Amino acid sequence: MDIVIKATQFILSLSFLIVLHELGHFIPAKIFKTRVEKFYLFFDYKFSIFKKKIGETVYGIGWIPLGGYVKIAGMIDESMDTEQLKQPAQPWEFRSKPAWQRLIIMLGGVLMNFILGILIYIMITFVWGADFIKPLDVKQGFTVNQVFKDYGFKDGDKILKFNGKTPSDVTDVNMFLFLRNLKTLDVLHENGEEETIKIPENIGEIMWQKGIMTPFEPRIPAVIDSVIPNYPAEKAGLIKGDKILAFNNIPISYTYQIKNFDINSKNKITLKFKRNGKEKSVTFNPDKKGKIGVTWNTSNAINIQHKNYSFLESIPKGNSLAIWKLKDYVKQFKYVFTKKGATSIGGFIAIGNIFPSTWSWQAFWNITAFLSIMLGFMNLLPIPALDGGHVMFTLYEIITGRKPSDKFLEYAQITGFILLIALLLLANGNDIVKLFS
Repeated sequence: MDIVIKATQFILSLSFLIVLHELGHFIPAKIFKTRVEKFYLFFDYKFSIFKKKIGETVYGIGWIPLGGYVKIAGMIDESMDTEQLKQPAQPWEFRSKPAWQRLIIMLGGVLMNFILGILIYIMITFVWGADFIKPLDVKQGFTVNQVFKDYGFKDGDKILKFNGKTPSDVTDVNMFLFLRNLKTLDVLHENGEEETIKIPENIGEIMWQKGIMTPFEPRIPAVIDSVIPNYPAEKAGLIKGDKILAFNNIPISYTYQIKNFDINSKNKITLKFKRNGKEKSVTFNPDKKGKIGVTWNTSNAINIQHKNYSFLESIPKGNSLAIWKLKDYVKQFKYVFTKKGATSIGGFIAIGNIFPSTWSWQAFWNITAFLSIMLGFMNLLPIPALDGGHVMFTLYEIITGRKPSDKFLEYAQITGFILLIALLLLANGNDIVKLFS
């Protein structure tokens, strides 16, 4: 059932984004009186699930869910239909239009993605507001990765300032370290001493290479908040309020300490816990995924505050969210070109797994907004077969006054298409490898 919910959200989000992206090409094409022969959700190689001709355009749904397209008359695109290019150019064809009009048509999809992302973030802010955690609201401080302890941080530190300024949400510290050029962190140690600690300039690269994406995590006392039905913890008799004292006879106080143990279905675990002032213990096996089936009580460790926004307040806030999402995505894009990055690229399974296993409209729209921004940027890359490739050649024409030949554009389109197929195979191949590993 979890897979069905994830898949449904993914397909709905993808379909929504594809249709609106292609609409971004369709609208300016119509404005400039350019004939659009097809408007398709998904690809229709050999046959379509549905199609209907309205006016001069065939609207349809293909059977290959790898994207969508609009087929514009007189344009070399992913359909690779070059027959009409052998005929004299007609006034309604793409190739007959001035370069500036062709540029607008090709940029339409990307602009639609960016505008859509901004609008969704505005509405998310207006409808759901925003949660945030102030520095002193992480009551137990943070647990710190060993690499960062070498810089002077300690378990239990409370983070007070980023680059000398109080953050709006202190739990953003990991993202700021990785993507936003943090130079200093002001911390309050458990002994009451305040200290300003300098951060290495290449901290993002260090985090990436060492696989340390969350060097700071709020310390959560190991007190059970709920026991998930039909999981090992419920069958073993654990209940809400049980305070874990030891894991396999090793004393623990916080949930992060449990990560230090090898938990799998083959090894029994023994939990010592306190209930109603009495100490007890229980021994059982985790499930096949190494899970015991409990959630932890965060109320005594983290105080989450909430702010509602009026519609007018939501506009700058949502706009800022979209811009920062784009900046962060562009900043981390450089890691794709590393050896580790090549194996980290994810395909449809990875994207689908971003969605929660229970239906949440807030999560759905948050993820859809991010995917819209991401797709806008990816489509703008100067790769033939992407919008950015067409934009690159059109800008070349505008600047030099020379239009690339149809044969050159055809070969460029084929090259770009092969490159995209290779990337698609790599990304989804990585997904398959991760499924088995």
